[in-house]
Amino acid sequence: MIGSDPETDLAVLKIDLDDLPSITLGRSDNIKIGDVTLAIGNPFGVGQTVTMGIISATGRNQLGLNTYEDFIQTDAAINPGNSGGALVDAYGNLVGINTAIFSKSGGSQGIGFAIPVKLALDVMQAIIEHGQVIRGWLGIEVQPLTPELAESFGMEGRPGIIVAGIYRDGPAQKAGLQPGDLILTIDGESASDGRRSMNQVARAKPGDKIRIDIMRNGEAMQLTAEVGIRPPASTN
Repeated sequence: MIGSDPETDLAVLKIDLDDLPSITLGRSDNIKIGDVTLAIGNPFGVGQTVTMGIISATGRNQLGLNTYEDFIQTDAAINPGNSGGALVDAYGNLVGINTAIFSKSGGSQGIGFAIPVKLALDVMQAIIEHGQVIRGWLGIEVQPLTPELAESFGMEGRPGIIVAGIYRDGPAQKAGLQPGDLILTIDGESASDGRRSMNQVARAKPGDKIRIDIMRNGEAMQLTAEVGIRPPASTN
């Protein structure tokens, strides 16, 4: 194993064999709902198996499976043993890596998830180059702006996320952010969804400076934070 990334549930393996066949990479950002897909794997250990379905949805997140989620959803039958197998398009191009199922019985119920090949490639290249995936980090915990909280802030109908906690001596604290601050935008992008905003920060390079527009006690403020390096996830 060259390296792994627990936050996307991916790893890079080096296999010392000659003349291994390779798969043609597709463009996961070009897929559309309704496209035909084939899921390859070894379900229940019965041997290599191919199942067919369609793309049911893209960009699925907030499933509680990984820290960074951007799943392709498919109704191609995916069962235990399919994880790590290829999700390919009708032309045999790799578009995703099968990773999870939504099931109450443990079997396939037509709701399977795959990691898009674009994300997998980014993770692979980072692990090969650096031995790990280096992500930007602000050192904050956020919570959504509920209608009740929006009313208390006088921000009905406005997007935003609330700073629920700050890591001591982290980039956010050094920039002057405080618990209770309402983040409106990050580098000009609306902060309407905490996960999306934290993914935006994760894509920034450590050392980059980002502009954060906030509301504090009814007053608009603009802060500049220098992105740090996200600490490695605990594997305990």
